[in-house]
Amino acid sequence: MPGDRPTMPPVRLRSEAELARDALTAPLLARAVRLARWAGPSRPVAAGGVLTEPDLRAAAEHLGLGADEEGPGYVAEAWQLAVDTGLIEVREPAEEAAVGQEADGDGDAGGEETTGVATPGQELRLITEGSPRDVLDIWLGGFETVLADAAAPDLAEIVDQIGEDGELDLDGIDWNPEEEADFLDGVLGNLYLLTALDEQDSGRAVPLPALAAAMIVPDDMEEPTDDILEEISEAMVRLDDQFRMLEPTGLVEYQPVDEALIEEVDGEGRFPETAESPHGPDEEDVSRYGMVRLTPLGVFGVRTRMLDAGIDAPAVGDLSDKGAEVLLDALPGHPEPAARAEAEQWLARRTPDEAARELLAAARGDDTGAPLRRLACQQTLSLVGAAAEPALREVLDDRHLGGLARVWLAERAMPDIPEPSEEMVFWLTVDTIAAQLAADGDSAELRDLVRGLVEQSGSFFDSAWRVDHPATAEVLEAMGRLHPDKKAAKQARKAAFKARSRA
Repeated sequence: MPGDRPTMPPVRLRSEAELARDALTAPLLARAVRLARWAGPSRPVAAGGVLTEPDLRAAAEHLGLGADEEGPGYVAEAWQLAVDTGLIEVREPAEEAAVGQEADGDGDAGGEETTGVATPGQELRLITEGSPRDVLDIWLGGFETVLADAAAPDLAEIVDQIGEDGELDLDGIDWNPEEEADFLDGVLGNLYLLTALDEQDSGRAVPLPALAAAMIVPDDMEEPTDDILEEISEAMVRLDDQFRMLEPTGLVEYQPVDEALIEEVDGEGRFPETAESPHGPDEEDVSRYGMVRLTPLGVFGVRTRMLDAGIDAPAVGDLSDKGAEVLLDALPGHPEPAARAEAEQWLARRTPDEAARELLAAARGDDTGAPLRRLACQQTLSLVGAAAEPALREVLDDRHLGGLARVWLAERAMPDIPEPSEEMVFWLTVDTIAAQLAADGDSAELRDLVRGLVEQSGSFFDSAWRVDHPATAEVLEAMGRLHPDKKAAKQARKAAFKARSRA
């Protein structure tokens, strides 16, 4: 059922055109595209579709990477990505032999072993002629390939487990493919969550120790054990390798762990500076332990994977074509910057008068969610200009909406605002507190509001229990919990009892 799916906070995505430009400038895909063009019209390849050693060096020179050991390594990675994404198509030796047999008639290739041939693939055309979405689909395919490689065991570990008989001892490799993939997905999910919740500071990189600790340290553990600290250090080393692989895709910006620190890992198998805290070293040294952040392209990529996995991962703008009731139900669960951006996009599709009428109609109701809807309505209406004035004046006598309409008009210094009745003032007060309880619980801000209300009116509780609002008793009980003065708290509890008896 949709309601059972995990839900993430909304993120703000760049346009597909901007994301496609980011994808094309990501080092790995940019090299893959250049290699695909360089390979045309055809290029012989070795077994498995890989470039020959001479061509590896030639390609490295072509890409300006140099022909030393590092350059051909970058070329090999980009070549494999080009093959995996369809930018390059490879005919295997058997296919070439069949072509040769058709040409020669007798299948004789002169006694020489047939080699494969690489040609530019169909996807290469989409890089220049396709839509931004076509480019992003190619990038996503390449990202999935690199992500799978990042979760695979180190090649050196595999070589070490090959016996004298040439057989691979799988049990000797400390690697569970599902666990490793889940761990990396979890880390990327945490980065995504941090980006969504802290959009205003999403440019801030996250320390690698904090990411590793968040995945490993149990929630109920006050002080990590030596075994846990060692596990964190092992995870940091593993994540360092994985983020180094992922950075060229454009998914993340990554500052690697200082090589000197890796060499300094003590005999207990953990970084010395992380021995005291799972959250890493002092702030001035934290960058030495690796810093990572999702790029806007990375946010898009991780969100796409979440959607494919059945996770509800909304983006700002998803609600712009939905009704006001959907908007008002959703906004209270959004972080503040995302809520404002969502409201602005929703309003942009409507005239101020249309938007105000639709919002006000959706804000009515006596159900338990109504106070929070009215709070979201009030916040959204604060973004609407003076052209909405007629719609607000129409509801001045409405029991549910008259109070917030007066607030809106007063904030804009509109003339001829009728004084509210005492009943409306108390109703709006109860409604406001009920909304804040639903949004933030017993918060410090609500505690201050409660104290201020009682100070302004010493007889507040004498009248409040009579308010005809479904949440009156609940609000008065909360005021009894929150008010610091014992006498006032007792009065609030008595008033709550009266309200329940009256109901």
